[in-house]
This record gives sequence, structure tokens and C-alpha cells, in this order.
Amino acid sequence: MPLTTFDKLPDDARVWIFGAAAPVDDIDAAKLLAAVDTYLLQWKAHGHPLTAARDWRDERFLVIGVDQRTEGASGCSIDGLFRTLQDLERAVGSSLVGGGLVFFRGPGALVCALLRDDFEALARRGGADGTTRVFDTTITSAGDYRAHFEVPAAESWHATLLPRR
Repeated sequence: MPLTTFDKLPDDARVWIFGAAAPVDDIDAAKLLAAVDTYLLQWKAHGHPLTAARDWRDERFLVIGVDQRTEGASGCSIDGLFRTLQDLERAVGSSLVGGGLVFFRGPGALVCALLRDDFEALARRGGADGTTRVFDTTITSAGDYRAHFEVPAAESWHATLLPRR
């Protein structure tokens, strides 16, 4: 029930980061965010309302956060969120609940997404290196999201995908 703004979540709030396989334009993003807000307004765990927020950035990333100090999300409530997002994928023309993609800033500072193997191949060809800005979608706390979501590849698990020199 209590929907808040993302900046008001404490650093230890639990987050889930969903990366869209393709960019989502402003019109579809508005549809997505309206549906997500509707869901978050009624989101509960074991009958208790969750204090939740969402963030949207770079036409690609939906971040959902829950303040676990008031009530933590349960497995069933998280499954409900994932089902809701899967239902929205067709409406926005991009998958949100898939895995295996590496997100990085490409030419012109645009956010790009490649399969892990394709990113490794790009790096072997010299198209990505330790200075390439990458997005860590495995982050699980609001504090880490704020501080470490977009970093140089050398400062992230993405460094394992780069050729050893």
C-alpha cells in the first residue's frame, strides 16, 4: 500500500533490477510505470502492505525497492511482481524478466544489451575494456544501487568477461 519515492528508501532496502532487452520509449514507459505503480500500491506480503518504490532510468532499467524495516517481501509476493512484469512485456515491446544480458554504455553513451558471450566477444575484439561503463543488475540493496549500479567494468563482476592482459 504505501508507495514512496525511491530516494526515500533506506540504503538497506531490498531492490530488484529489471533490464529491458530493448529500449522502451516514453509512451510505453508511461504505460509500464502506471501499471507498476498500480501494482505497488496494493502489493502485500502475508496480508501486510509493503512500503515500496520504483525507479526508471536510461529507457532500460526498472528498479523496484521494498523497505524491509516495515515489512519484507515474501516469496509469493515477489512471484506476483514477476508475473505482473511478464504480463507487461508484450505491451512495452521488450522483455524485462529475462536474464543473461550484459548492459553497458556503447557508442554515443547509449545503453546497449548483449548476451554474455557476445559481450565477451566484443571485449576480445577491443570494443569493451575495463573503462567501459557497465550496469550491475545483480545488486540487491538500495545503497549499492545508488553507489555502484553504473561503474567501469574493471570495478564490477563484469571484469571476468574481459580478456586478461
